[in-house]
Amino acid sequence: MMWHPPCKITKLSAIAALASVLSSLFVYYITFYASKGRTIPENNFTNGISNNTGNLEKRLPKAIIIGSAKSGTRALLVFLKIHPDVRACPYEVHFFDRDENYALGLEWYRKRMPKSTSNQVTIEKSPGYFVSTNAPERVFNMSKDVKLLVIVRDPTQRAISDYTQLALRPNSSLPRFEDYVMRNNNILSTERGVVKFGVYIRYLWNWMKFFPLSQIHFVSGEELVENPTAELKLVERFLTLRPVINENNFYFDKKKGFPCFIGKIGFDGKTKSGCLKGSKGRKHTPVSQHILTRLHNYYQPYNEELYKVVKRNFHWPRSS
Repeated sequence: MMWHPPCKITKLSAIAALASVLSSLFVYYITFYASKGRTIPENNFTNGISNNTGNLEKRLPKAIIIGSAKSGTRALLVFLKIHPDVRACPYEVHFFDRDENYALGLEWYRKRMPKSTSNQVTIEKSPGYFVSTNAPERVFNMSKDVKLLVIVRDPTQRAISDYTQLALRPNSSLPRFEDYVMRNNNILSTERGVVKFGVYIRYLWNWMKFFPLSQIHFVSGEELVENPTAELKLVERFLTLRPVINENNFYFDKKKGFPCFIGKIGFDGKTKSGCLKGSKGRKHTPVSQHILTRLHNYYQPYNEELYKVVKRNFHWPRSS
């Protein structure tokens, strides 16, 4: 009598049957959504899950948030971390603007970065880069293809925010804002950092000696607060990221007057939520209308030049 391997035949038959069932279910799923005039929800497959593959390594950044200080750089970084294809350095490295750090070399800098796959975008944020004399050339020497993000806000409000942070430092003995930014003869102290760092166009020209404007994207600090989804979609496009961030990733904190986030952050895809901690969204020191007008008038020609160069009108100052 000839021997037959019934177990093997049974297993093969079972596998074939299972494959047939799974195939039928998939076809039914597609047909169901098509019959309803809908497409398969993208979030079922991609939101919160990186579509990148490859070895996890510490890599030099493909994008850097270079400034400007007190304009929302931390918020921009935190919100971008919602995107599963973004890996962000959690602290400011200050590699390109501090000589003692730059002397440690690119390998030291690379080791400060988070692990990422080759197709993910590693981002670092150090707002001091934007106003640094040496940073543009140093960044270019690292990568001539790196993409640069600059978030800006009304320079008058930026100056007040910068001063507020300085005034709240322990043992601070700063005079009131009006006296800090004005000389005794009622002339604006344009050499003060809180004032001069708001002349954005001056520092942009320095960066444009090394990078074309196509590699520099300006983010509106005001729009990031008032309409974060639309502003971040522009960033996604600039960084050539797939569109993932949407309105469901944000809610507004009325007490702080600032948007908070909900998103799946990290390789594990765990949902995290919360508002920016500490000083974000704090109240500014009160400033007289006379000083506000002086600052607005000082910045206006520089703002107009910036609008023309970057081809975007930020509408400063905004009506309250």
